Amino acid sequence: MTLRHLLRDDDLTPAEQATVLDRAAVLKAQPFIERSLEGPRTVAILFDKPTLRTQVSFVGAVTGLGGYPMVVDGRLAGIGVRESVADVARILGPQSAAVVWRTFAQADLEEMARYAGVPVVNALTDDFHPCQVLADLLTVREAIGDLAGRTLAYVGDGANNMAHSYLLGCATAGMHVRVGTPSSHPPAADIVTAAERRAGETGGSVLVTDDPVAAVQGADVVVTDTWVSMGQEGEAEQRKGEGSPFEKYRVDDALMAQAAGQAVFLHCLPAYRGHEVTEDVIDGPRSLVWQEAENRLHVQKALLAWLLEQVGEGLR
Repeated sequence: MTLRHLLRDDDLTPAEQATVLDRAAVLKAQPFIERSLEGPRTVAILFDKPTLRTQVSFVGAVTGLGGYPMVVDGRLAGIGVRESVADVARILGPQSAAVVWRTFAQADLEEMARYAGVPVVNALTDDFHPCQVLADLLTVREAIGDLAGRTLAYVGDGANNMAHSYLLGCATAGMHVRVGTPSSHPPAADIVTAAERRAGETGGSVLVTDDPVAAVQGADVVVTDTWVSMGQEGEAEQRKGEGSPFEKYRVDDALMAQAAGQAVFLHCLPAYRGHEVTEDVIDGPRSLVWQEAENRLHVQKALLAWLLEQVGEGLR
C-alpha cells in the first residue's frame, strides 16, 4: 500500500480522478454506505484562511464516514510561527487518519505531507484548489454527461488558484480548458506546461487568451472567480474599481450568449455580484452554483475514503 496525498490536481491520474468522481456519485445517492473512519477516527482539519463551504463540507464528509472532524484554527495554533510545519505534522500525524489544510503557501502544505505520515489534502492554497475542481467536475457530469471532449472556459484572474486548478483538473478529465485573462495576469507558465502535458495524455487541450469571447465561444461550461482573492484585499480598488483590467471578463448575459446553447455557469463562491458576474447569470437558470457547493461534500467524502484505501486503512 502507498501513502498518497492530494496537494494539486494532477496528483490524481485520469483513471484515479474518474474513480473518485464515480465514488462521489454513489455516495451522493447513498450517503452512509461508506464508513472508512468508523471508530470514530480523527481527521485534523486546519484553517489559516476564512472558510464557509470548506469547513461545512469537510466536517460533513468526515462525520458521514463515521469519523471525528477535529477543527483547528491555524491562526491560534501558529503553524509555521509558533512552531514549525514539520513539528506540527509530527504531532498531528500519529493522532489523525488524515490531515486537511486550508492555508497560504503551497510549500507549507508540501512540508506537512513530508512529515505527517498520513494522507494530506489541499483544502485551498494560494496556488491550487483541487477539491473545488473535483466538485465542479461532478457537477458538470451530472448536468451534461461525460467530461472528455467537453469545453470549460474560465474567465477572470488567470494567475489565481482556481485558474491553475481548472487547467490541471480539466486536462486530467480530458476536457478542452480555456483561460480568458488579461495578459497582465496569466497563469504560471509551469502549470500551463503541466496542463498541456496532461492534456496530451487524455485528448484534451489548453488555451490561454486575453480575449474573453474567444475563451467562451461554444463552451459547454463557463466559470469565474472573485477578482480579489484572499490575501489580495489591499489591491481591491485596483482590481474591482473603475478601469479594472478584469472588467471585460465579467460574466454577463452577453458573454454567456457566446457559449453553447445549453452551457452552464459555475462559481466557487463567495461571489461579488456586479463584479465578476452579474445577478442575471448567477441567479439565472444556467447557474449550478448551489449544486456545485453541495458537491464539495460528496467528492471530499469519496476522496478521503479513496486516500485511506491507498494506505490499507479504508475499512468499510
